[in-house]
Amino acid sequence: MKAKTITEKTNLHPRNLDRFGYNFEQLIEKSPELQLFVSINEHNIETIDFSNPDAVKSLNKALLLSHCDIQNWDIPANYLCPPIPGRADYIHYIADLLASSNNGIIPEGETVQGLDIGVGANCIYPIIGNSAYGWSFVGTDIDLKAIENCSAIIEENPKLIDAISLQQQTESRFIFKNIITPEDRFTFTICNPPFHASQEEATKSTVRKINNLESRSAESKVTKPVLNFGGHNAELWCEGGELGFVTQMIYESAKYPMQCLWFTTLVSKKENLSSLYKILNKVSAVEIKTIDMAQGQKTSRIIAWTFLSEAQQKAWKFE
Repeated sequence: MKAKTITEKTNLHPRNLDRFGYNFEQLIEKSPELQLFVSINEHNIETIDFSNPDAVKSLNKALLLSHCDIQNWDIPANYLCPPIPGRADYIHYIADLLASSNNGIIPEGETVQGLDIGVGANCIYPIIGNSAYGWSFVGTDIDLKAIENCSAIIEENPKLIDAISLQQQTESRFIFKNIITPEDRFTFTICNPPFHASQEEATKSTVRKINNLESRSAESKVTKPVLNFGGHNAELWCEGGELGFVTQMIYESAKYPMQCLWFTTLVSKKENLSSLYKILNKVSAVEIKTIDMAQGQKTSRIIAWTFLSEAQQKAWKFE
């Protein structure tokens, strides 16, 4: 029996290349190793086991090769292996946000510079942003091993060398300090913050995620996270959790009001929004936007803020 094709995923952004599901035939043609992980599920749809980190990594390699012509993408063991469609959605919503400050036109090209806070070992946001819109990026992380892996990805793909630069944040309690210099002008910042407040909380969440993905019976539930599935410590948790991290980000952003058009971050926990809005008002953000995102059964949102007036936004030089 031939596998069914997947219907349109209307919750993904209209420009998302995976809005109509994964074309496994094309992906396997690009990256034959993916064939090892593809099977037909009970709904007669081709898929992979998303609780298997090797399968997810193989899918990501194929997607980045197919969509972005990225060669030899890889991440070290125990680092976050993010779902490509969700990361792409964030980039596309950033594009719409920038268009709102540019007479409805999405600005493209290397003069549009993004600052990726916590680029991780995967370099996903800069890769997608550069591929889709030609943007350039500075990627920062507190983890030197993550920075070194991003550097290896860039070296394997010469087109990224002039588009993505990397910088280690040597003081983990800071976000923009040491990174934004007086000469810098960033069009936007982007961030997927650690959302747990402790390693124990992060571990429990990872175990829960795996059990949900596998839909296991009570007798066979896992009690420890699978190696290379949940992510590295710095990617998953920090003191104060998501609320503490984004609060610090907001207070620091107020020290660079004219050096960035839009500050943005993901916020996974809806209950954190009211506190974050209060802090944004406290630091006199001129405009605050909340952009809802949904992938599968997971709902998230982007909060974006600027210290520039509408006139200053319109005067921002995108070229």
